[in-house]
Amino acid sequence: VKRTALQVGNPKAVNFSGSWELDYGQSDNTQQKLDSVVGELNREAQRRAQGNMQQGPVGGGMIMGNSGANSGSSILGLARMADMITQSPLLEIKQDEHEILVKREQDFALSCEFYSGAYRRVETPFGIEACGWKAHQLVFKLVLPDGLSIQHVLTLGAAGQKLNVATTVVSDMVSFPFTLNRVYNRFEPGDSGFKCEETLTRGRVCTIHSP
Repeated sequence: VKRTALQVGNPKAVNFSGSWELDYGQSDNTQQKLDSVVGELNREAQRRAQGNMQQGPVGGGMIMGNSGANSGSSILGLARMADMITQSPLLEIKQDEHEILVKREQDFALSCEFYSGAYRRVETPFGIEACGWKAHQLVFKLVLPDGLSIQHVLTLGAAGQKLNVATTVVSDMVSFPFTLNRVYNRFEPGDSGFKCEETLTRGRVCTIHSP
């Protein structure tokens, strides 16, 4: 992966360190977000059709076809990917003056080294990765082959007790990006509470976990 430091702010200004637990109630619902994107793409198709009436009815141009740009399978695939890579119920973040490590339960960790004013890249056969500060937000971006990219934007709440992770998946096959916002609450490891999982197919399943 090719890791590039974005425009660097002051990493001391925001510290994400700590343990974080997913708040399902405040996070985006994947199915509702999928319905919203499908509706927006349908409206886009209708606007294009109205602007080009000489070509006749939209027909196969509607987004819920089986192949091609904005096809139903492409949109559903984008939503499933976004859902899959945002499933981590727990985050453990370690940050100091020079770097940050975001350990995500059930997924690979995100890491970034801070080089003030420097431009840094790291490449692997999987693609190109960029990371760095954008004002008070921390951004991780992965550019994959075949026109696919994934971006995570971390934003700390004003009181420092909530963390928003906005994950955006972009594909050349879909003209609208798919973004899921996951909200996390700060917690002390060992606390009792509910542990939930939510997917497109199974819905939300919660169990009680104890220290």
